[in-house]
Amino acid sequence: MLRKLISIFRSDNPLTSMGENFAQMLKIAYEMTIKAGQVLTGAELKPEERTWIYDQDVQVNKLERVIRKQVIAHLSIQGSEPNLPYCLLLMSLVKDVERIGDYAKNVSEISDVYGGELPDDQLSAELREIKDGVEAAFAVTAEVFESSDTERALELTRQGQDLARRCDMLVERIAHSDHNARTATALLLGTRYYKRIGGHVLNILSGVTMPLHKLDYYDEGAVQG
Repeated sequence: MLRKLISIFRSDNPLTSMGENFAQMLKIAYEMTIKAGQVLTGAELKPEERTWIYDQDVQVNKLERVIRKQVIAHLSIQGSEPNLPYCLLLMSLVKDVERIGDYAKNVSEISDVYGGELPDDQLSAELREIKDGVEAAFAVTAEVFESSDTERALELTRQGQDLARRCDMLVERIAHSDHNARTATALLLGTRYYKRIGGHVLNILSGVTMPLHKLDYYDEGAVQG
């Protein structure tokens, strides 16, 4: 189904504009995620950088509403029924991108809980590795989605599921650490936010690998290879 959707996006079909808006949503959410993640590497976001992240989140939300309006308008036209599955797919995926924007904004706010640089220990190093893994997957998601590359999507899904398991184990380790409340809170928030960002990236990838009724779910046999 995704291949058909991509072919529609590239044609003169009214859905083309929706596809362009979706691609723009992905781009903005990715840039927000990268900028916000700097707080976990010791960088201090300037006030204007924080403002930029919030402004970009507003743009993501606006694009989501625009796409929803486009979908409703398109489906109200007689003869648009064959495009219903693709419209439903898009309506689902834009929500995932919108949620990524929210979590990127949350990541940027971690510095409000813990000012300065996180401790140089194994827990912080693990969180940064998880962050890098999520960012790397997100970086190629738009390309994988556009090319409908099922094999690459499955590979990224396996990697994403591994990162999610690492997040769960890291939460347990942080809970049993000797860190003070502020440090532990910052580490826990970062871990949970990146698990959710990674989860929404996986949901988008499920649009490549799963039929419409299985969006956000994964065929264990296919994923495990």
